[in-house]
Amino acid sequence: MTSQRVSALLLVLLAACGTPQDKASPGTVEIDQALLQTFQPLPDVMSTEANPITEAKVSLGRMLYYDTRFSSSGDVSCYVCHPLHDYGTSHRRTGVGHDGIMGGRNEPTVFNAAGQVAQFWDGRAPDVEAQALGPVLNPVEMGMADPTSVVKILDGIPGYVDAFSAAFPGDASPVTFENMGRAIGAFERGLVTPSRWDAFLTGDAAALTDAEKAGFSEFAATGCNQCHFGTYVGGSFYQKAGLVHPWYDTADPGRQTVTKSADDFMVFKVPSLRNVEETWPYFHDGSVQRLQDAVRLMAWHQLGKKLTPSQVESITTWLRTLTGPVPFEYVNEPTLPPSADGGGAAAAGN
Repeated sequence: MTSQRVSALLLVLLAACGTPQDKASPGTVEIDQALLQTFQPLPDVMSTEANPITEAKVSLGRMLYYDTRFSSSGDVSCYVCHPLHDYGTSHRRTGVGHDGIMGGRNEPTVFNAAGQVAQFWDGRAPDVEAQALGPVLNPVEMGMADPTSVVKILDGIPGYVDAFSAAFPGDASPVTFENMGRAIGAFERGLVTPSRWDAFLTGDAAALTDAEKAGFSEFAATGCNQCHFGTYVGGSFYQKAGLVHPWYDTADPGRQTVTKSADDFMVFKVPSLRNVEETWPYFHDGSVQRLQDAVRLMAWHQLGKKLTPSQVESITTWLRTLTGPVPFEYVNEPTLPPSADGGGAAAAGN
């Protein structure tokens, strides 16, 4: 593991542990229970009948997630853009693909993503199984020529041939591009980070401080909960950026690139606010670094409201309760199967 990744790991551990003054007490502030009706705690896994989760499938998906051999330059993997030890984001303004090519949008975190309405900012992939395959063939990201070239690499790695057979025992030819997506998707469906907010929703009144409860009430009073609600505090539908006051940059047409409809100009998937404290920079273009600035801008552009500094700080205080600890054991770097020539057996990223 690199020193940079070790540093990130230590920072996350410290954040998860907190300090004595961070500990909540029952307090006296109450939240209107009616406001909580549209929020639900995270599931243990984000399952789907279309892709049943098995241990063999998850194990294979974890290896594929870390493997750089499925990029044209041999140095890009899912992990490179979505480092799991740092909340699934590289903190760059936009993604960087093979040969250092810059992408056009900010990289959404993969944590808690599988339960959302669709994937990517423009919703062009219906689920994480489809999303996992998009970057592999994207000329800006991993840059592989076609699915056949990917399968050829897989077939040349005996360990992967065995792993695909174990993960998809009912398939006559288990090593397929589609099954690659299913395996990565199965792994990503376990990337769940329950937080103190979930403990509160399930009945632990002491899970939040009075300041945090007041922050949620401010969040709702401002109207943020009109778009950011549900299990993932967002991620359930699409909305126009600049709903009330025009967005400050309209270079990216958003979902219009998918639907070709003028009605979808500057429309994007409402992002989940889970782990929002740790997944900067913000917005589809990664143009904002500070969470407080993101809150202020969203209130103005989406709701037409100018928040005071104290209102912004109150809302931000609650948003931090959505940060859950990274499941380090689940996301640990695997040992990758060696190529037929003996290469590629080292732990990923080393």
